[in-house]
Amino acid sequence: MGGLRCVDGSYLTVTPIPCTDSVGTPYEITLELRRDGTPYGIVGERCGWLLARLALGVSRAREGQGPAGPGEAGKWPDPDDRFPVGEGGSELFSFQYRARSGAMTGGELRCQLRTIPIWLPGEREWRVTRRAFVEAWGSSGVGMRAVLTSSELAAFVHGLVDEVEDCLGGGEGPQESG
Repeated sequence: MGGLRCVDGSYLTVTPIPCTDSVGTPYEITLELRRDGTPYGIVGERCGWLLARLALGVSRAREGQGPAGPGEAGKWPDPDDRFPVGEGGSELFSFQYRARSGAMTGGELRCQLRTIPIWLPGEREWRVTRRAFVEAWGSSGVGMRAVLTSSELAAFVHGLVDEVEDCLGGGEGPQESG
């Protein structure tokens, strides 16, 4: 069960819940969200493979590798500012609850990258950092936000991926749905 301390002091718990096939075999996961222990929402139907891909991408970005190439490490010398560069621009993921009717209700969990300038008065200059803003909304519409470095995001996502593998019986992990 992964969790994040949010900027408002609340605690967001994210727990993988196995999705099973017609004979009861787990093959993927959905995420259960709780706010300070209270049910908050269900999101990300069959999102395990996306989490596994993100975990690998964050690790590679921190090492200065990945789709952006080694130039990304020069642009962001602090590994805590390095995140994977995806096709979606600044959004690393967005998981929502989808009812059978296609309506999106019941919660959302998303992660966007934001660039934050910080004034350094002693050096009389700005330092630019990047952070992951993980935001969650429950079915009540009340939101939560955690601001993470890439190392904090890596720890969170790798922890979820480890739990997903446990949920699926330690096999090959979640399969990409097509």
